[in-house]
Amino acid sequence: MKYKALSTLAAAGFVLAGTPAFAQTLNWDLVNEYDPNSIHAQVSDKFIEALKTDSNGEINVTAHHGASLGYKSLDQFDAVGDGAVQVATSYIGAWAGIDPVFLLPSLPFLAPTTQDTWALYQAAKPYYAKVLEENNQVLLFANPWPPSGIWAKKPVDSMEALEGLKIRTYDTNGTVTMRAAGASPIQLSWADVVPQLATNGIDAVLTSADGGAAAHLWEHLPVFTEVNYAMPLQIMHMNKDTYDSLTDEQKEAVQKAAKTAETYGWDLLAERVKTNYKTMRDNGMTVVEDVSPEYIEALTKAGQQAMEDWKAKFPQADELLASYEEDRKQQ
Repeated sequence: MKYKALSTLAAAGFVLAGTPAFAQTLNWDLVNEYDPNSIHAQVSDKFIEALKTDSNGEINVTAHHGASLGYKSLDQFDAVGDGAVQVATSYIGAWAGIDPVFLLPSLPFLAPTTQDTWALYQAAKPYYAKVLEENNQVLLFANPWPPSGIWAKKPVDSMEALEGLKIRTYDTNGTVTMRAAGASPIQLSWADVVPQLATNGIDAVLTSADGGAAAHLWEHLPVFTEVNYAMPLQIMHMNKDTYDSLTDEQKEAVQKAAKTAETYGWDLLAERVKTNYKTMRDNGMTVVEDVSPEYIEALTKAGQQAMEDWKAKFPQADELLASYEEDRKQQ
């Protein structure tokens, strides 16, 4: 029966010269809430390209950026776990209601440098992987967003400038921190930001220069204030049933492509900020750098409530933070 089936396929023109007789092309979908020219869309595209090469063309992935299939980062957790899509790249702060560990990387001013953010990721990686595995998913890799700042109509370089500001936050940590700082935070997923700006639902946006530049936020908000609030994490995750169904060679190809994309994303980070600032200035924006230490100190103090709230929700907090400090020393 096997040879008869192959003969039939060959006669139909489906077996091409040089193609292994038992090779099966797999076609997957990858979803991403963020714009096609955002850093994580580019990292996703790098993963797709590498996977096609590493699998000798056996695994083809179609990217759906900009929430084009209707999924936001929160939705993507169940979409991947249930197998509605095979792969997603998601902002994990949106998963706070699933497990509080996902709020860790957006705790304000906890990991102020790229090296610190890497150490925090290494300490937390086993925790992320465990929650994903319990929900029928595999953690492939993670990359941070460039540091978060404040997009607004004027410089937000003092606590007075924050007072009463209707500012978009991306998770509970930001909401708690900005409220403690005197602002009026409104938590929104990325796909809802521009519509809210267009209807004056918000006056400012807490996000990276990268996210804002990709969405052309300068069309609404002409000033970016650099505060290096946090470097939130984006995770690439895939359906575990899909992963388990792969051959050993295909699994190796997935892991190799994941490593390539992860390295690409982390290496891209520093240069990305410079490129974003140039793009923003070229589009008429004012970028406010070198804000006062007193302002950062006041924002850090406002963020302490977020830290205390997170510790109260996550029993292993002290253990994880101790591991982070150990990894940080070894950088």
